[in-house]
Amino acid sequence: MTAQVASAESSGQEPASDTILSEVRNHIGHITLNRPQGLNAINLDMVRQMQLQLDAWAKDDTIYAVVLRGAGEKAFCAGGDIRSLYESFKHQQTDHQDFFVEEYALDLTLHHYRKPVVALMDGFVLGGGMGLAQGADLRVVTERSRLAMPEVAIGYFPDVGGSYFLSRVPGELGIYLGVTGVQIQAADALYCGLADWHLQSGRLEDLDRQLDALKWELTALKDLQGVLAKIAVQHLPDPPLQRLRPAIDHFFALPDVPSIIEQLLQVTVFDTHSWAVDTANLMKTRSPLAMAVTLEMLRRGRHLPLEACFDLELHLDRQWFERGDVIEGVRALIVDKDKKPQWNPPTVLALDAEHVASFFSGHEA
Repeated sequence: MTAQVASAESSGQEPASDTILSEVRNHIGHITLNRPQGLNAINLDMVRQMQLQLDAWAKDDTIYAVVLRGAGEKAFCAGGDIRSLYESFKHQQTDHQDFFVEEYALDLTLHHYRKPVVALMDGFVLGGGMGLAQGADLRVVTERSRLAMPEVAIGYFPDVGGSYFLSRVPGELGIYLGVTGVQIQAADALYCGLADWHLQSGRLEDLDRQLDALKWELTALKDLQGVLAKIAVQHLPDPPLQRLRPAIDHFFALPDVPSIIEQLLQVTVFDTHSWAVDTANLMKTRSPLAMAVTLEMLRRGRHLPLEACFDLELHLDRQWFERGDVIEGVRALIVDKDKKPQWNPPTVLALDAEHVASFFSGHEA
């Protein structure tokens, strides 16, 4: 869903036809998310427009590849337009239910697309933006990229395939990213396998020029890789998570969220104690229920294929607006902005294992 809790205002401020821009140049279909003032957060209408365009291009033999990008310099996509989903639920409408079904279908379309997809992950790539980008074949980050799945900050869980792509990040790094909701930059994105190439943002226009002039010779994917190989790199030095990896692998393999926080505060792994205390304090601000469900979801996701992960997330979605913390989280952080969410339960020590397990009841893996 969304990962930038203070980003987009409610949908409906822009003409629907202008929120998704598409054009074809040199056999490449270009899709631009065009809500820069809302950090390109996506709503139901935008999901539907993208789905229609991708379906059309999939059948068009003159289209060899697709490029996804966000308008402006601040964001590729800061997630789903969570305020509109909040309003849908509050007014007993169905848009919030339809949104998840159709957003997940769009994400699956990208994962299985029969033509190579390039995602230009410049700026914020959060929540639903990660759902779009992680289905791409070539994921490009810049020095401005900020990647995260911080749904737990608004009392939600990392969806849009997060149970699949986070659970497959090496070691316990994906668990750490999902349960804490922290942002990472380009070097860590490459290290975690959540991006493939790094390109300086100043060279994005150069990339466009080279794509416009590309002479198609091999397979479309290889031709695109050849362009990127000339102007981008696949590794950056000294990713911060590499140094923290032993500590993260220790703490986030512990059985449950209370154990993780307790050990972060009491146990020192190498020279990471300051980071551990900061992490524990951050987790104390998150929804305890959302963190606990996220931990269980990601551990289940490790053993599930992609489609089953989306199915699991949809199973959780169908309960979450009624039983989870997301309505309170959005109220406190986006609507009323008092920044004092009343989580239920209020602390991790009050978590009930049976209650957490009940969210997964009835789901067939």
